[in-house]
Amino acid sequence: MGVTTVRLSDEMEKQIDQLASSTQRSKGAVIKQALNEFIEKQALEERRWQQTLDAIESVANGEFVDGDDVHQWIRSWGAEDELSTPGA
Repeated sequence: MGVTTVRLSDEMEKQIDQLASSTQRSKGAVIKQALNEFIEKQALEERRWQQTLDAIESVANGEFVDGDDVHQWIRSWGAEDELSTPGA
């Protein structure tokens, strides 16, 4: 396991101390949890951004379904003459 040194403002250090005290955890545990949550959030944002870029590319390539077709399909759910999935 690696060790990294980080400079913190006095205010941030005070907040970490208070949080560690109130949760009965070490400062290291509080910082580690915060970093883990930040890294997970960043990874999720990167995946969502890539999905957005992929969707934009699909639309640019003409790979999309008309909204009216989707609405007609949804309205047909449960009917005897239910429509098949648009674009399938």
